[in-house]
Amino acid sequence: MSSFRRDFITKPIFSWARGVLPAMSDTEREALEAGDVWWDADLFTGNPDWSKLLATAPATLTAEEKAFLNGPVDELCAMLDDWKINWEWRDLPAEVWAFIKRNKFFGMIIPKEHGGLGFSPYAHSEVVRKLSSRSLTAAVTVMVPNSLGPGELLMRFGTKEQQQQWLPRLADGRDIPCFGLTSPEAGSDAASMIDSGVICKGTFEGREVLGLRLNWHKRYITLGPVATLLGLAFKAYDPDHLVGTADDLGITVALIPTHLPGVSIGQRHLPAMQVFQNGPNWGKDVFIPMDYIIGGQERLGQGWKMLMTALAAGRGISLPSLSAAGAAYAARTTGAYARIREQFGISIGKFEGIEEPLARIAGTAYLLDAARRLTCAALNQGHHPAVISGIMKLQATERMRIAIDDAMDIHGGKAVIDGPQNYLGNLYRSVPVGITVEGANILTRNLIVFGQGAIRAHPYLLLEMNALGEQDRAKGLDDFDTAFWKHVGHSFTTMFRAWGRSWTFGMFAPAPDAGEASGFYRQLSRYSSAFALCADMALLTLGGALKRKEMLSARFGDILSELYLLSAVLKRWQDEGRQAADFAALEWCMESGFRTIENRFAEILANLPNRFVAVVLKFLIQPFGARVLGPSDLVVHQCAQLVLEPSAARDRLTADLSHVEDDRGVARLEKAFLLVTAAEDIAKRMHAARLHDLKEAVTKGVITQAEADQLAAAHEAAAKVIEVDDFAPEALSPIYKKPADVHQFFQELGDTRVAS
Repeated sequence: MSSFRRDFITKPIFSWARGVLPAMSDTEREALEAGDVWWDADLFTGNPDWSKLLATAPATLTAEEKAFLNGPVDELCAMLDDWKINWEWRDLPAEVWAFIKRNKFFGMIIPKEHGGLGFSPYAHSEVVRKLSSRSLTAAVTVMVPNSLGPGELLMRFGTKEQQQQWLPRLADGRDIPCFGLTSPEAGSDAASMIDSGVICKGTFEGREVLGLRLNWHKRYITLGPVATLLGLAFKAYDPDHLVGTADDLGITVALIPTHLPGVSIGQRHLPAMQVFQNGPNWGKDVFIPMDYIIGGQERLGQGWKMLMTALAAGRGISLPSLSAAGAAYAARTTGAYARIREQFGISIGKFEGIEEPLARIAGTAYLLDAARRLTCAALNQGHHPAVISGIMKLQATERMRIAIDDAMDIHGGKAVIDGPQNYLGNLYRSVPVGITVEGANILTRNLIVFGQGAIRAHPYLLLEMNALGEQDRAKGLDDFDTAFWKHVGHSFTTMFRAWGRSWTFGMFAPAPDAGEASGFYRQLSRYSSAFALCADMALLTLGGALKRKEMLSARFGDILSELYLLSAVLKRWQDEGRQAADFAALEWCMESGFRTIENRFAEILANLPNRFVAVVLKFLIQPFGARVLGPSDLVVHQCAQLVLEPSAARDRLTADLSHVEDDRGVARLEKAFLLVTAAEDIAKRMHAARLHDLKEAVTKGVITQAEADQLAAAHEAAAKVIEVDDFAPEALSPIYKKPADVHQFFQELGDTRVAS
């Protein structure tokens, strides 16, 4: 029976599919083969196993990692003056660079046997989180060598000799690394780079060896201006066939000591007024021996897969950690400011117009840190989830942007006027950098998340594609027959599952016993099955054309992203002991996510080219249209309250940020917040008595002298927070040499205009 099915039913389908399957480029194939899948694969089945998620061990720190965070990291934070770093020095001071090297911040991921700290992905994430809440320049400086760069590539792909030579030098800071990928011709489309390495014989350190003559131009390279060891991506060519028969060998990565003849390190870029070291570099006929290729000669042409494999881990740590910290920082500072700032005689945090963005900030902070922790848990277990890391980079940076915009709106002029007391302005300016680097968000949303996820995470699609591409046609047909009919059975099961769960509003969908949160699991099970069905139908009706339907792909990617992020929120709620005080944040996240999911389904069904299939799908999964409106006003109010009062819930929401006791913006704000909330009852008695003068209130016995002193201290602390900086004209412009020059300058300007 199976042979009849294969020869008379499957074979024509196989032949047709081979003819219409679009050609896959080498870089596309290598990107798909990089990393692995994890919880994203469960979501793609349409029937996620919640017990598997909840059984995942939470990411934790070792005693050594905790000691590092409470020791060297806190010491480093205390050394950082973000205003001076950005506006006076335009760099980290020399003593900070020395401290970073001495304490092996550049070697956090390098194993101990090579002189590094050997920290886990979660420890790496926690260090970035704390540093970025104090100084983005310091955080970026530390995180880049521990992310995509020579260290990560050497650990994964380097020869033993390369690891022994370079890793100890990277760990202790003798060498500062950078990685050159982006060039003027190749931004998001890295495969179009024209940087080249031609295999030839040459002289290196006094002896003739086989090697590569390199020519390149790279830009936007973080740490490039100060790097001593450059990781370089280029296309390798062998026109004289010195190592094989092929001319074009493909993208390759190599180590380039920057002191080699022909290497030119350019001046500095200034990315969105951020002063971490970043700039261009060039190479003109730079000769390196073959053993400078990472992994040696046998790794020629494997560079893109190597890079994508490393990125599958690094992209899930660095920017998500920075973004989660940014959202938590915004929640802590904005909640405190909204509490102490009064307008119309009351705290602005009591206005519903403020509560709405404040709840959005708090909910975003809860969600991003939940997703960060879950992703780190997967990385700690040895997974390298490529699709999830793309989701994390995209969604974390985008949601940080919204949170920071909301924080700026609530702070108003306080966050607009720059100076040492402004604790938000630089974070606001930095947002476009995170949006752009490590895969621009527009590209990631439209092409990567669903484009790769549909192939990598789908239970059968990659098996079918591999069978269709099999050179041995008979083997390919056998493999395709097996995978295709399993896919058909899966699709029918998914269709009935999605139909039943949608029409019953998820009432009978599977869910663990999670108390008040059980209903949320049921809804995610419902949406997962609907997603799996719609994805299958889109792939069936559009085939390879789906990757050109970028807006459809982006909407599918949004649903997959929400399914992952909301899974992480539920996992956090469970791991933290189902804290009742945090339920408002959980509910805000779930209802906001459900609204996005339902709207994206509606948009997909309205725009799917095959209208018959669209109508059938709408009948099956969304017969009444998108019905979820998002969090209620009550939930918004409750979520905003989490950051308006001192509490354990507020501390959980904003955990592991830097707290430096100085007389600057954040420290002033924290002090005022505690004083104002502690004096709230006193202020209420004053208000009830319609009194504003403290002396009068004491005289009339409304409050005691001690309470008057307490309230006066709170008012004074709040006033210091509300203050903004101003500058002498000569401090802002070299046009003015002393105060009198300002008046003279404009007098002369006026005289000139009169004369003309």
